[in-house]
Amino acid sequence: MPTTLEKERQLQGEIAPRIQHEVPGVDVLAVELLTPSRFCVYIDHPEGVDHALCKRVTDALRDYLREYSVEVSSPGLDRPLRRQEHFEAALGRRIRLRTPGRKLRGEVLSAGEQSVKVAASDGAETEIPYAEIVRANLIPTSDVNGSVT
Repeated sequence: MPTTLEKERQLQGEIAPRIQHEVPGVDVLAVELLTPSRFCVYIDHPEGVDHALCKRVTDALRDYLREYSVEVSSPGLDRPLRRQEHFEAALGRRIRLRTPGRKLRGEVLSAGEQSVKVAASDGAETEIPYAEIVRANLIPTSDVNGSVT
């Protein structure tokens, strides 16, 4: 029986090309299995994500509704990070990251072809292969006026 991570990667591999073909311009950031019968697809689009776009993506995933409850969502302030380009866009930002063996919070220092380098709050730098990342998300920050970014 596949692990949750393996099932998420399988779903990501099936769903991302389908959405790119059926709803051009949509980037499937992540597919997260919330329960064994429910998953969420996090999407982004250069013009933003609205309810109508989420509905179009949901419609493209109709055949998954036989087996799953499907949610489609914008990435939100704590946007998921999975691929090199996600981490490149997060350079200098604080993230939460989980691998099968550990949890880490820190700042993204670099994003190479195979791994991301993160500096923990104690200054320790850690290189983490993308293949080992179970979850990674931005940590929203507040500015001096209390706005969250």
